[in-house]
Amino acid sequence: MPIASPEIYNEMLDRAKAGKFAYPAINVTSTQTLHAALRGFAEAESDGIVQISTGGAEFLGGQYDKDMVSGAVALAEFAHVVAKKYPVNIALHTDHCPKDKLDGYVRPLLAVSQERVASGQNPLFQSHMWDGSAETLDDNLRIAQELLAEAVKAKIILEVEITPTGGEEDGVSHEINDELYTTVADVERTAEALGLGEKGRYLLAASFGNVHGVYKPGNVVLRPELLRQLQDGIAAKAGKTDPFDFVFHGGSGSSEQEILTALENGVVKMNLDTDTQYAFTRPIADHMFRNYDGVLKVDGEVGNKKTYDPRSWGKVAEKSMAERVTQACANLRSTGTKLK
Repeated sequence: MPIASPEIYNEMLDRAKAGKFAYPAINVTSTQTLHAALRGFAEAESDGIVQISTGGAEFLGGQYDKDMVSGAVALAEFAHVVAKKYPVNIALHTDHCPKDKLDGYVRPLLAVSQERVASGQNPLFQSHMWDGSAETLDDNLRIAQELLAEAVKAKIILEVEITPTGGEEDGVSHEINDELYTTVADVERTAEALGLGEKGRYLLAASFGNVHGVYKPGNVVLRPELLRQLQDGIAAKAGKTDPFDFVFHGGSGSSEQEILTALENGVVKMNLDTDTQYAFTRPIADHMFRNYDGVLKVDGEVGNKKTYDPRSWGKVAEKSMAERVTQACANLRSTGTKLK
């Protein structure tokens, strides 16, 4: 199937919300990790989300002349071509973008999609994320209002992060402390500034103790039940139940019960990066250790081309990452839910 249209993406999110499941959002940094994500979704018979961070986009742009926009556009265009052979719907998303990178990433990409829509095409990406968690909430929401208006012109959904997620993600870091919990007052101000759909659809990355990366048990205290308080705190004023489409950041290493509680409380998207990075790299390390005398020209020998050919270790890396994506679909209850 082709990359999801705006209408299909909205339907995907609506079905996830109604069915209390979520889509894994898989960070990719290459055409091979893209194929691994697509393969995992296809094998799980689940639609899904593929996303590119600012660091991932810069890496994709090449090390000779680093450029986030060309890297993101190039992979998105590639995805539009190859996704057609996978029997699932895929939305393309850009991950965390802080204030100092908006002009070099999200704003130019919004312009690209606005031009496409004006010419009768679908947008290049289906959603973009604004990470204003390092700003004051007033400044965060002021910028979010501007970006949401531009996103609407491009038929794109905006994702906003209104309060900090702990740990580090592409240079944006927050301490792990008691401030990593969004309050009802925070989401009230968000609803006042951005509306609840009438000004454009947005996804909300609220904080309930989330931390980027993987930590040992006991280091992170997740409170996914907090999402219910946030939903109910706005529901009466909004005149509808579960007014927010929540995003689960820092999901790698979460327990099954934490994930299920989050799904019951309105999470429709959960980011995975750390776990899939490891799943991709682990078999490569195994291949190199097992075949060190083939991948290296040891003691003047010539090595073994079959073992240092990138395809030899790339195939097992793709398979391993795809399996982790399929596992994520099962954990998030999206397995077998693809749109027909």
